[in-house]
Amino acid sequence: MSLPHSQKIDIAGRQIGPGQPPLIIAELSGNHNGDLNRALRLIDACARAGADAVKLQTYTPDTITIDHDGPGFRLESGLWAGRTLYDLYGEAFTPYEWHEALFDHARAQGLIILSSPFDETAVSLLEGLDAPAFKIASFEVVDLPLIARASRSGRPLIISTGMTSLQEIREAVDTALQSGAGGVALLHCVSSYPAQFSDANLRAIPRLAADFDCVVGLSDHTPGTAAAVAAVALGAKIIEKHVTLARADGGPDSAFSLEPAELKALVQDCRNAFDALGAGDYRRGDDESANRQFRRSIYVVRDVAAGDVLTSDDVRSIRPGFGLAPRYLPDLIGRRAARPLLRGEPTNWTMIEPD
Repeated sequence: MSLPHSQKIDIAGRQIGPGQPPLIIAELSGNHNGDLNRALRLIDACARAGADAVKLQTYTPDTITIDHDGPGFRLESGLWAGRTLYDLYGEAFTPYEWHEALFDHARAQGLIILSSPFDETAVSLLEGLDAPAFKIASFEVVDLPLIARASRSGRPLIISTGMTSLQEIREAVDTALQSGAGGVALLHCVSSYPAQFSDANLRAIPRLAADFDCVVGLSDHTPGTAAAVAAVALGAKIIEKHVTLARADGGPDSAFSLEPAELKALVQDCRNAFDALGAGDYRRGDDESANRQFRRSIYVVRDVAAGDVLTSDDVRSIRPGFGLAPRYLPDLIGRRAARPLLRGEPTNWTMIEPD
């Protein structure tokens, strides 16, 4: 039996859940290309694009793997085929000594900053920097001791669900809540780099919400903004997307990352999608109500003398909408005019003699 969850969480004072616009997280990953100044400029670009948060990954090659070229340690397919894990992570990692500067800079730009820890040393570092939440990467969902350690901080956990089974998600969520996490959010994720639209399976987002009764979102590796916008329409409250200053500059994750102008479009498109959802009821907005005057109604279309019997040549359903509703037209035909009627008058019942 899973523990009770919550449909809202708080990250750095930002409420995330029903009625709130989606939190847009820009994932820096390894797109700093080993240059602290580039990482700082990337944070600036995210702020200008309107993102709500930036996210790092906190590990070193030695905390995430070992320097080894045996079976399983060299990638045989995909974007990074031919590289060893140690070599790849050596290029992509964000040095621990950069973290304080990155956290300070992001906060100065008005951004929430958080990170994905990959071992206990990373959790400790991030606690010392007062990270407001932890992100658990898809590949770490099965590392229940790591989830427990991160949860003991009392911070919310955002957990990506790529490659996981329903049982693995349930174990991760229960471990988090049993260990004291300040709430859990689940991000639907397809752990392919890049992911194909045909594999995106975005209908899993409302399924996650139904099965776990918690905040849900999308960690997106598809090109462009389409999947993120569709996810918001399906109830995503968090959107995470990799960003880079320029894909042409290269880097381990550049091929499936957004450039700053694309990030800006994603932010605006997702917020517009949220605004467009509305309340789901039948009320009409002020702009639409103002246009009611252009609906059809019944008007006098030629002059009629008092006492004359109205015919279809005298009254018709036309625009604008200030007369009686068109449904009353059969009730008017054959009735006598109570006074002289002028062409262009909207009809009302005082014009008609009583039966």
